[in-house]
Amino acid sequence: MKTEVKKLDSTKCELSVAVSGELVKNKFEEIFSQVAKEAKVPGFRPGKAPRDVLEKHYASSVHEQVLKDLVPDVYNQAIAAEKLDVIELPQISDVKLDRSNLSFKAVVEVSPEIAIKDYKKQKINYKLITVSADEIKKHVDSVKESRKAETLDDKFCRSLGYPNLSEFEKAVERQIFITKENSERQRIETELIDNLLKNLEFKVPESLVNRQAQDMLRQTKIDLAMKGIPRDKIDEQEKLLLDGIQPQAKKQVKIYLVLAQIAKKENIVIDDHMPAKVMEFLLSEADWQETH
Repeated sequence: MKTEVKKLDSTKCELSVAVSGELVKNKFEEIFSQVAKEAKVPGFRPGKAPRDVLEKHYASSVHEQVLKDLVPDVYNQAIAAEKLDVIELPQISDVKLDRSNLSFKAVVEVSPEIAIKDYKKQKINYKLITVSADEIKKHVDSVKESRKAETLDDKFCRSLGYPNLSEFEKAVERQIFITKENSERQRIETELIDNLLKNLEFKVPESLVNRQAQDMLRQTKIDLAMKGIPRDKIDEQEKLLLDGIQPQAKKQVKIYLVLAQIAKKENIVIDDHMPAKVMEFLLSEADWQETH
């Protein structure tokens, strides 16, 4: 197999592939053998038609089947040989096939090269999370007001599913703490990501952005429908919605590609859980500094 890669831009390559000899010949023989067993040729019993008759009746369909079988296999071998990180189905062109040669070109979209460094020891400013007595009181008062309760006592708290007022206040404290903790964690992760992206410039593959934008559009349309907005009204706004989504889709893809690059460097498995695993790694390697 001969392969040649021509870079079209930072995310697209043209792959030229050519194979010849036994691989192609054997595939033709394999397909003709399959056809011979099943072919129904007038004047011959199934499986008994001579090769020249099969050639006359089935050469075109055999040629097509050889292409269907060989092109994907050869293409996959070629991208593996060239170590191309392909992210989208190829655009195949210039396909040529005879009984001993196959050649074609494939334009492929690949992950961009991202020169990421200094991703360890990111500086993280964090605040110790505390819950004040005043915060607890405000929350308790809002519950009392919403339930139109007059003296907040053990009896009222039991109606909420707590044994007494003290336990209810502890539950409120835990709830406030968890809310603040989640908010702080989100702030830290956002700040860390923004720092990673700050000085990184690379082209984001269009196919990934379009795919992400379509996924986000579908979810947006579902959310709007659940709010009671009629389907026809949502469809009328589709282009406007998509235009609004596009920048965020691009940023999300950019984040994913950066995290994937770190995952490769750190031998973290790239699967559905990769972003969370990389974030855990970055947080564990960060330089944490408490602020007051």
